[in-house]
Amino acid sequence: MDEIKKVVTHDAVRVRQYAASFIQWTLFSALTGLLGGGIGTAFRYSIDYVTGLRNDIPWLCYLLPAGGLVIAFLYRVTKLSGHADTNLIINSVRTDGKLPVLLAPVIFVSTVLTHLFGGSAGREGAALQLGGTIGSFFGRVFRLNEKDMHIAIMCGMSGLFSALFGTPLTAAIFAMEVISVGIMYYSSFVPCMISALTAFWVTQLSGLSPTVFAIRTIPPLDIKSVLLTAVIGVCCALVSIVFCLALKWSHKLAVKYFKNEYLRLTVGGAAIVLLTVLIGTRYSGTGADVIVQAVAGVKILPYDFVLKILFTVITIGFGYKGGEIIPTMFIGATLGSLVGSLIGLPPSFSAAVGMIALFCAVVNCPIASIILSVEMFGADGLVMFAVAVCISFMLSGYYGLYTGQKIIYSKRRTRFVNRNVK
Repeated sequence: MDEIKKVVTHDAVRVRQYAASFIQWTLFSALTGLLGGGIGTAFRYSIDYVTGLRNDIPWLCYLLPAGGLVIAFLYRVTKLSGHADTNLIINSVRTDGKLPVLLAPVIFVSTVLTHLFGGSAGREGAALQLGGTIGSFFGRVFRLNEKDMHIAIMCGMSGLFSALFGTPLTAAIFAMEVISVGIMYYSSFVPCMISALTAFWVTQLSGLSPTVFAIRTIPPLDIKSVLLTAVIGVCCALVSIVFCLALKWSHKLAVKYFKNEYLRLTVGGAAIVLLTVLIGTRYSGTGADVIVQAVAGVKILPYDFVLKILFTVITIGFGYKGGEIIPTMFIGATLGSLVGSLIGLPPSFSAAVGMIALFCAVVNCPIASIILSVEMFGADGLVMFAVAVCISFMLSGYYGLYTGQKIIYSKRRTRFVNRNVK
């Protein structure tokens, strides 16, 4: 009888512990998602507003070097120069989890300035930094220990990612998957999911719509279509390596030859202004309108993806803020459309596959990428999206956007490698 009482007591304690943990993380995640959704809403509206302003006043693009000076000043005065980027957020999940609160307003303003003056950047890098900072802040408020602070940061990341893209399930899985390739922190699944859903609902109540597209034609699931889709996956893997290396080398060379950040941002901004004068504003900002055209099946320019790489490499490499994911989707959509038209696949479908495959190749997150394809394009054609994703994931090797990301297990065999992304 005593043994039975001990077992029952032990089980009751365990049940109470899990229930208490669930309640704690539900409250924490809901608060994080509420704040993340509010900030994400303000961020999306701000980016949309300055993008419209730039389109109405084209000469604002000529002021990008001046915007760079303001960004350099903000990072200098807050003592965040050289330390505040997405890699800081990723690394914080493996360290003490403490992030400077000032990072949130600085990255918010800096990203808005980059978009206002026509820098070729996205917004998800800022979202991950904003989200990570929010999670870290609430973690300190709740006095979480070091291990739980890691979950708190991923919780914040998922909330902001969901708010910006309107893809809650992708946001939750991405936050869990992007830290370490080969393993996932399943203990963060409930917090990340609640935070992502809460932030998503906040944006819905604020009048923002999720990022969804309609593919005009999806080919049948036969051997020919699968093999042709695989070709797009191969092309995306190769271009992802070029893109990632170009971003890293542009930053290294910029820092080497222009050690002063004021000078570096001025030179980079002047280069973008010169390119804009010569080529036009098609590659300024996120380029979301071109992505929409490509997925709609509108014929794109054969060199679109090359010029977007060039504009983005200079913008990000020289220190302007924002992110690389939406430019990646631009590159993937235009590359996919081009390759699809050459090999006989519908351009609309090929553009969508290119977006997802290149996204996977640069962030090394195959599960999140497959889920993203469903949330953005629906479940039709899911198997072919998965084919392109798995191929681009494997062939992209150990390259990626975030050098703070760890490759825990090899992409080719069940071998522990534990190395940073190149």
